[in-house]
Amino acid sequence: MSMTILIAPSGFKESLTADAATTCIAAGILRAMPNASILKAPMVDGGEGFTAALVDLTGGTLHRLTVTGPVGEPVDSFFGFMGGQEIRTAVIEMAAAAGLRLVPRDRRNPCLTTSVGVGELIRAALDAGAERILLGCGDSGINDGGAGMAEALGVRFLDDRGQPLPRGGAALRRLAAIDLSGIDPRLARVRIDAAVNWHNILLGPKGVARVFGPQKGATPDQVEELAAAMEVYAAAIGRATGMKVGTAPGAGASGGLGAAVLGLLSGHLHPRYEIVMRYLDLDRLINRADLVITAEGSLDGQTPYGKVPAEVARRAKLRGLPVIALAGTIGKGVRLNFEHGIDAFASILKRPCSLDEAIENAEKLLTRAAEDAVRMVSVGIGLARMRRKGMRIAAHRSSYCDVATASGSSRSTA
Repeated sequence: MSMTILIAPSGFKESLTADAATTCIAAGILRAMPNASILKAPMVDGGEGFTAALVDLTGGTLHRLTVTGPVGEPVDSFFGFMGGQEIRTAVIEMAAAAGLRLVPRDRRNPCLTTSVGVGELIRAALDAGAERILLGCGDSGINDGGAGMAEALGVRFLDDRGQPLPRGGAALRRLAAIDLSGIDPRLARVRIDAAVNWHNILLGPKGVARVFGPQKGATPDQVEELAAAMEVYAAAIGRATGMKVGTAPGAGASGGLGAAVLGLLSGHLHPRYEIVMRYLDLDRLINRADLVITAEGSLDGQTPYGKVPAEVARRAKLRGLPVIALAGTIGKGVRLNFEHGIDAFASILKRPCSLDEAIENAEKLLTRAAEDAVRMVSVGIGLARMRRKGMRIAAHRSSYCDVATASGSSRSTA
């Protein structure tokens, strides 16, 4: 039994990178189907792994430095320069300075976390001669609308007494004015392209605070506090720049970071796969595959709205390929994914366990889940072969009976 199987997973937040997830799934496949031909396409969507993937694919360089983390303490971070580009292009993933994994579990309060480290990365890239900045938005641990990022680049956020606001999303509820006079002048000469989830908006019932605030540790009261703060923030950006960011596609990406890129830094927002697929070779690999296996930390009703498994499934279905999705958790509304190209899904968790235990054993759990999934596929292939064999036998018997009947009729006539 031989199949060509394409592995195209996202990373699992706080546990596995996309590369690591790919390796685990490949190991599981080969346990169940040793003769399988494996194709690998670790998927990056602007979150963790975005910088390393694009630097590796283009033969670029990685630069390490220390920046201010999301809880205000120093963290080790990095940015990259892509190789082979006519324009000196820096690659930054906001998760490297303000990602959820950088927020200790006992300090997860998106009312207080800040994106200032992202601005420090941009400033460092400018210092190193960047002429274009490619900014990946995903896996954030903040909900400050990108105000911290903008502050690090010279923008001032003032209350009604003209005093600078403290950092964090909740403080923006007291925002009276935005002062752009001190913004880094180099930004006017550098193009910023941000890869965002195009479905994420800043305000309203589906705004960033209400949809993603709880995932970052916000209580119901804090969610409403942040939602109100984002309303004030969007209005202030409008007064300062004339930009309407409240419902702009992608403005809610990464805790509202997209709003600051668009409204304060004069950057450009792009659907993240429009950026990523320029460098990944996914479609060519899909054309060579018989089956696609994708994966992500959580599969639920939000998956069809810009998440990796849905994008992989959409592209696979253009070729009519079956798609299996593996996930750390299965959430509300997951069956919606059947309408978006995913044919089957399974959780890697086989028994109740704590989050810490699941993270610690993620490699083993994902490998075993991939093995189980492919063993099921093997059973299906075996049944199909038995059916075809049975049909051939039945056809042969029918043909034999027709010949025998015809022969008997000839003898009777004679």
